[in-house]
Amino acid sequence: MGILLLASCNSAKLSDARSQYLRGEYFAASETYRKVYRSVKPDERPLRGVVAYEMAETYHRMNSATRAATAYANAIRYNYPDTLMYLRYAQMLHKEGKYLLAEKAYNDFLKLDSMNSLGLTGLQGVKNAIVWKENPTRHVVKRMDLFNSNRGEFSPMFAQDDAVLYITSSREDACGDSLSDITGMKNNDIFIVTKNDKGEWQKPAILESEINTRFDEGTPSISADGSYLFYTFSPVDYNRATTTKIYYSQRGSGSWNAGQELTISMRDTLSLFAHPSVSPSGDYLYFVSDMPGGYGGKDIWRAGMDGNMVLFTENLGSEINTAGDEVFPYIKNDSTLYFSSDGHAGMGGLDLFEARLQKNNRWMVTNMGFPVNSSMDDFGITFEKNGKRGFLSSNRDDARGRDHIYSFEYPDVDVFVEGFAVDREDKFIPGAKISVISADGSQHEYITKQDGTYKFNANRGATYLFMASVDGFLNLKKSLKTSVEEKDTVYFVDFEMTPYNKPVILENIFYDFDKATLRPESKEELDGLIALLNDNPSVAIELSAHTDRKGSEEYNQNLSLRRAQSVVRYLTDNGINDGRLSAVGFGKTQPKTVSASIAKKYDFLKEDDLLDEAFIENLPPEQQEIADQINRRTEFKIFDTDFGLW
Repeated sequence: MGILLLASCNSAKLSDARSQYLRGEYFAASETYRKVYRSVKPDERPLRGVVAYEMAETYHRMNSATRAATAYANAIRYNYPDTLMYLRYAQMLHKEGKYLLAEKAYNDFLKLDSMNSLGLTGLQGVKNAIVWKENPTRHVVKRMDLFNSNRGEFSPMFAQDDAVLYITSSREDACGDSLSDITGMKNNDIFIVTKNDKGEWQKPAILESEINTRFDEGTPSISADGSYLFYTFSPVDYNRATTTKIYYSQRGSGSWNAGQELTISMRDTLSLFAHPSVSPSGDYLYFVSDMPGGYGGKDIWRAGMDGNMVLFTENLGSEINTAGDEVFPYIKNDSTLYFSSDGHAGMGGLDLFEARLQKNNRWMVTNMGFPVNSSMDDFGITFEKNGKRGFLSSNRDDARGRDHIYSFEYPDVDVFVEGFAVDREDKFIPGAKISVISADGSQHEYITKQDGTYKFNANRGATYLFMASVDGFLNLKKSLKTSVEEKDTVYFVDFEMTPYNKPVILENIFYDFDKATLRPESKEELDGLIALLNDNPSVAIELSAHTDRKGSEEYNQNLSLRRAQSVVRYLTDNGINDGRLSAVGFGKTQPKTVSASIAKKYDFLKEDDLLDEAFIENLPPEQQEIADQINRRTEFKIFDTDFGLW
């Protein structure tokens, strides 16, 4: 009874809405459907389900995810009998960024159609989106308010060596006075953005050319030589069905001539042809079409070109195209393509993807991640020639779902190596030369400043060999391998230089109590000395051991000599020529003179204090123990820098 009532009371309005929808007049249809829906009583559940579903489909076509999701939810509530409705509902929640609700909705749909590729891909996209938002790329994306209006702008395209930008817009300056029944806004025209003398972008101005008409023009692509402009043209004829076409214009007398249709398939008058992107060489034109031979929805194809003549067409294949829509191609170079898709796993709506052609002639497709992509539609990308900056289109953060231009930039990763050169007493060494050789054979030299420091820009995933050298000190080698990870990083490579002219304490050399046996924890320090000797093969050293003031002079002399000999034995056992080594035991005859670094460590000592018996006996017991510990030491001193040279 309810259906008969609706047919009799509201048939004109419902038929009007359906006719508007079929003509593609989605904005007008949405207004009509809203009136029809309000006229249906809540208890007429089947009728409400029908209107809610058709209204949802209209909002879906209008790209109004929030309204579409609400309408699909109502259709589900009123038990409208359509399985794909559950998929559409999940997709709209996905597009709103309501990922947990979308995941549940996808799972509900897959219970009805477990092998549906769009449902499976959508579910994976929801899971990926959560991870991508938590792990953003280094891209910086900003809304370009200077370019945008309160209408819509999309498909930016660089020209004239990045000095000019073409965009598509439905702003007030567009041709014609009427509003589109499809969008509720003016039809799109092509606008141009230029820079002033300071290189600053100016506000867009309509392209003064016969290209722009009262109909819809957009998505421009300009050949590298600047002679051809390809674009999408959408005529409207209320007396017969029309399809979107690709037009081209040739430049003449400083302006673009009136556009002409590009004949892609003479026998196909039903398929749409849109979103042209001419390759840098001009040999190919990439475009979008739903013509037979694709994978479902809209696919990306390419045409072999000779000027404005199409020689052949071919589908880009299953790595690029899916059962969903692949649109807005941008061919950056012969092996790199960017496009948008709702058929690959994404964050919601259209996502931007990068496709690289591999050696096996297959495409490797990668989602560009967050923040380039959002839960809404992201598409129409263009790059500056340096490849790290550009512009893209997105309807993110617009409650009406209108598209706007955003800038993006992939900032360079800052990888630095810095450090300092000091002597064994931690005094900075200015004027030290730091030679750096990378694995690719390049070599650079850096000189430490007055504060002993140096710094340079490094590369990711690089291996470096360092050599520090300065008069009066031994050369010192070090190496470094930087990470391939894309994040700002500072690596520290410091050099503690060994002097020729004074003894150097070997820290952390330990012996068993009252014996000359080296303890295992001495190994690390002695291995460092071995590396130093290997890096400086012409150097010979004297190793000396010292004791504290306790015990007889004869006993301490013997113990210290045996300890020095233990160190020599360790070095020779590890490959050091014994002719380069000399062992001396000084017992307690050479008390330590306090250095700046020791004085800094112990506030009861001053630089140049001599820790002899008289000095120590005047200290409190706990300070005496520290002074005795300082005197118990093993040192080395260079006595020959020409060993083996003669």
